[in-house]
Formats: sequence, C-alpha cells, structure tokens
Amino acid sequence: MTVAVTPAVSPNDIRAAAQRIAGRVRVTPIMRVAASELDLPVDVTLKLELLQHVGSFKPRGAFNRVLAAGPISAAGLIAASGGNHGAAVAFVARALGLRAEIFVPSSSPPMKRDRIAALGATVHVIDGLYDDAQAVATEQQAKTGALLVHPFEHPDIVAGQGTMSYELETQMSPDGFDTMLVATGGGGFTAGQAAWFEGRKRIVSVEPITSQCLNAARLAGEPVEVTVAGLASDSLGARRLGAVAWSVVHPYVAHSVTVDDNAIRAAQRLLWDRLRLIVEPGGATALAALHSGAYVPEASERIVVVVCGANCDPATVTG
Repeated sequence: MTVAVTPAVSPNDIRAAAQRIAGRVRVTPIMRVAASELDLPVDVTLKLELLQHVGSFKPRGAFNRVLAAGPISAAGLIAASGGNHGAAVAFVARALGLRAEIFVPSSSPPMKRDRIAALGATVHVIDGLYDDAQAVATEQQAKTGALLVHPFEHPDIVAGQGTMSYELETQMSPDGFDTMLVATGGGGFTAGQAAWFEGRKRIVSVEPITSQCLNAARLAGEPVEVTVAGLASDSLGARRLGAVAWSVVHPYVAHSVTVDDNAIRAAQRLLWDRLRLIVEPGGATALAALHSGAYVPEASERIVVVVCGANCDPATVTG
C-alpha cells in the first residue's frame, strides 16, 4: 500500500536557495526551437543547463547545501559522484576556500575524474558504480567530520536544484508552457523542479530503461532497488530513488517514461548536428523521450526540455 508523504522541499525553500546562491551560479539561457529543426512532433523550449558552471546543473544544489550548512570545519567537503556532482563540489570548495575529497566509481569516464582533480579536489576511484563510491565516502566522512554533500539525498540539495525552475519562470511568462521533460538519476533534480511547481506544470521524468529508479518507485509505491547499467549510468545511475526526492515525486510527478541507449545516442547526435551542442548522454536523455516517441505530446502542448549536462568526450558525439 502506498503511504502518503509530506514534501521535504517547498517553494519557499527554493526562493531562499535562489537568494543564497545568487551571483554564484549562472543564469542559463533558454532556446526556442521549431519542431522541424529537431525532427520533433511539436516546437520546444530548451533550458540549457549544460551551460552552468562545470557543465551541469549540479552547482545549484552544491552551493546551497554548503552555504546553508554554516561554518565548515577544516576537514572541508566530501562527496561521492559519477562525475558531475563531484565537479560541482570541487568548484564550490575552490570558490569558498575549502578542501574537497571526492569518491568516484570506476565506471565514471576518465575525463570527469580529471576535471574534478583539475578543480583542486582529491579524487579517489572506487571499483563499481555510484552507490559503491557513496558507501566509501560515507565511511570516510564519519572518520574526518567533513561535510557530506550528497548528490541528491538532502533537502538543501533538492531546493538548490529547484532554483532552475524558479529562474525559468523569470525567463518565460508564468503560463508559457505546460510540460517539462527532465532526466532523472537519484531524483534530486527532478524533485527540485516538481517542488517549485507543486503541480502547476506537468513534470515528466525521463530515465534510461537500464537505470530507472524513479519509474520503479512509482510502480511500487515506494523507492526500491533497481539494477544500473547503460550509456548514461555515470550520471543517471542511482540504485534507489532518494527519500527526499520521493517525498516530492510522490505527490507531484505523475508521468515517467524510459528510453533506450540508442534513443539517447540519437538525441546526442541530433543536438550536435542541428544545434552544435555537445551534450553528454544523461544531458540528452530528456530530449530522447520526445524525439523517440517515448513521450507523445498533445498537438498544442507547450514543452520545455531540460538539457542538463555537457561532460563527455566530444569525439563520442561528433565522430
């Protein structure tokens, strides 16, 4: 039986986060694209979060988590990440003059590990997937007392991610769209958008068919363990939807779809061929749902597609 849960993040939390991180993150642009330009069934507005600092939306949540925490000990920050969150935490640490220690799974692309190290953080590579790295990071945090900056399992992270939609409503009229398609990993980013809109807009979660913790939670009525594999597993590869995310997803996200690796790769190529955007697999997953037909809009439906990450080897997209 599904148990009702109270959302852990509210619009007021997101407004506070927006004030807290103002000037530390970029206002990312929107791009209106005709259906014919991307072989889509309807015109779309792309929210280009891949142009955020370090190439993904992640600094929004990381900055809010750290700034809301108050004084940080000399041990600094610690996090586990498939790559994008780690780069964000390293970026935040450098900006605030803090130490950072990042645990990265061996499944993460070397270019993502190198980016984290280039930002000044200490990088540890852990055999396995994201959850394996998170387990080691949690153990290390208990030893050092560093602030654990989880990629999705904290209200301040989710509130920070929700500032993207707060920002979006200043870029578009309040009634300027009906539906937002957003890629889901551990659920923090999707939950942030849903927490801001509180049902005023349709939020559609898009996941790889090989890593679908949100879709599985919706079907089961609660977060459950799933297998993790596939092209986008470095950024969309959580084994279980976060409890904080579930508290928001449960009441506000009624639509979830999945796409296969071929659809994700096709969306990456399309964004390069038509718009000259280099987008990582996870960043192209939301568009893949619309392009592949996994999500079928109404003829007049006004859609925002979030393009949320750029961290990949360009040769995998342009070659």
